[in-house]
Amino acid sequence: MPGLSLILRCSGIALFRILGALAGFFILGILGIILGYFIGSIIDRIRSMSGGFNPLNTVRRQSVFLETVFILMGKLAKSDGRVSESEVAHVEQFMHKLRMTREHRLKAIALFKQGAATDYDIRPQLDEFLSVCGYSGNLKQMLLIYLVIMGLSDGQLNAAEEALLKSIANRLGYSASEFEQLLDMVMGQMHFAGGQTSSVSALEDAYQALGVNKDSTDAEIKRAYRKLMSQYHPDKLMGQGVPEEMIAVATEQAKEVQIAYDLIKKHREHNRSTQ
Repeated sequence: MPGLSLILRCSGIALFRILGALAGFFILGILGIILGYFIGSIIDRIRSMSGGFNPLNTVRRQSVFLETVFILMGKLAKSDGRVSESEVAHVEQFMHKLRMTREHRLKAIALFKQGAATDYDIRPQLDEFLSVCGYSGNLKQMLLIYLVIMGLSDGQLNAAEEALLKSIANRLGYSASEFEQLLDMVMGQMHFAGGQTSSVSALEDAYQALGVNKDSTDAEIKRAYRKLMSQYHPDKLMGQGVPEEMIAVATEQAKEVQIAYDLIKKHREHNRSTQ
C-alpha cells in the first residue's frame, strides 16, 4: 500500500499520535480522539528523545560514537605534547579488538591524527556527539571509560591528560565528584584485567571497582554491581548506539566487575562463617 507507506513516512515522529487518535475514536468515540492523541504525543516525544525505532538513527549514533572515540583518543594522546609509543600500541590493540577491516582501520587512524593535531578544536565534535548520543547516560559513560583506559595505557594519568578528561567529562554533564568516582571505578576494574586477584590490595581494589567501600551494606554492594553489569550489557549498549565491534571492550569491563564482586562476596561470606 504505497499510499499508507507515504503517510507513515511523512508523519515521522507523529505516528503514535495518529494511531492513538484512531484507537481512541474506535474505543471511546469523539472524546477518545483527544485522549488517544495525547497519549500518542507522549510516546512520540519519548521516541524522539531516544532516537526512535529508525535503523538509520542507530547507524548514525554508531558512526558518531566511533568518530568521537578516535578523535578524542588522538586529542588525549597529544595533550602532553607528544604521542607515546605505549599510546600508539594501545590504539593498535584497540583496533585489533574491534576487528576492523583495513578500510575502517585507515579511517580510525585518520580520525586519531585529526584529533592529535595541535590546533584541533574538539568542541564541535563533542557538540555533535551530544546532539546524537547525548540522550543516553550509558553512551556518555562508555565514551569516558574508553578515554580513561586510553589515558592509563602507560600506567598513569599525567596532569595534562587528567585536565582534558575533566574538561570532556564536564562537557558531558559530569560534576567533578562524579568524574572522580568514575575514574576510581575504572582504575579499580583495571586491576582485575586478566582475572588477577592475588595482590595484597585486591579487596580494596574490588570495592573501588564497584564504587562502594568496606562499610557499604551487602544490599548496597549488590545494587552497585547490578547497575554496572546493566551498563556494560551488550544488548543494551548496542541498542543505544555502541557499535557491535566495541562491545568486546565493554565485555572485558563486565568481567572485571564480576571478579571484583565475587571477591567481595567470598570475603564477606568467609568473615561471617568465622564469627
